[in-house]
Amino acid sequence: MEKRDFKKELGYLYSPSAKEVVQVDVPAMNFLMVDGEGDPNTSQAYKDAVEALFALSYAIKFALKKGAAAIDYGVMPLEGLWWADDMTSFANDDRSSWKWTAMVMQPDPVSSDLFDEVSVEVAKKKNLPALECVRFETYEEGLAAQVMHIGPFAEEGPSIDKVHRFIEESGRRLFGRHHEIYLSDIRKADPTRWRTVIRQPMR
Repeated sequence: MEKRDFKKELGYLYSPSAKEVVQVDVPAMNFLMVDGEGDPNTSQAYKDAVEALFALSYAIKFALKKGAAAIDYGVMPLEGLWWADDMTSFANDDRSSWKWTAMVMQPDPVSSDLFDEVSVEVAKKKNLPALECVRFETYEEGLAAQVMHIGPFAEEGPSIDKVHRFIEESGRRLFGRHHEIYLSDIRKADPTRWRTVIRQPMR
C-alpha cells in the first residue's frame, strides 16, 4: 500500500516561515466546502460544518485505502475563507456579520464521483445536519502572500498586517478572500503554540 503525506508534499503551502512573509503561487486544488455566516466561536452552523467536513474526509480516506487506489494518507487540516459584506465589521472584529467557507483539501485521487458515493454512505450512518450542504469544488487562488502565525486567533492582527504590507510594498493589491489554515488541534495544544497559516491572494 502506498503511503502519502500530502501536507509534507505541499510544504511550501502548509508550512511557511513564521519569521517572514513569503510569496506563493497556489495551484488549483479540490476541497470539500461548506458556506455559512456568523461568529465561528458561537455558531452552531460552523460547528456542524466542521463535523460534516471531517466525517466525509475520513470516510473518503478509508474508501481510498480499501479501494483500487490502495493509498493511505493523513486527512488534511481545516481551512477557512473569511469575509464580510461590510469589511469594516471584519476589520473591527465584529464576528456576528462574518461570512465563511469552511473547507478541507482533498488529494488528487479523490473524485466528485467518490465524494457522491461516500456522502450517501455517511448519510446512512450518521445524522449530520450540515452533510447536505457540503460540496466538492476546485478552488484556485493563484498568486498569494502568506506567513505562519504562532499563538491565539485573537492575536492574528499583526501577522495579517504584515501580510498586507508585503502585498502593498510589492506593488500589488489584495484580491479575493482572507484565508486561514488551522494546523493545531486547539482542543489539546497550548494556545500560545497554535500554528495558523495566514494567506491573502493578490494581483
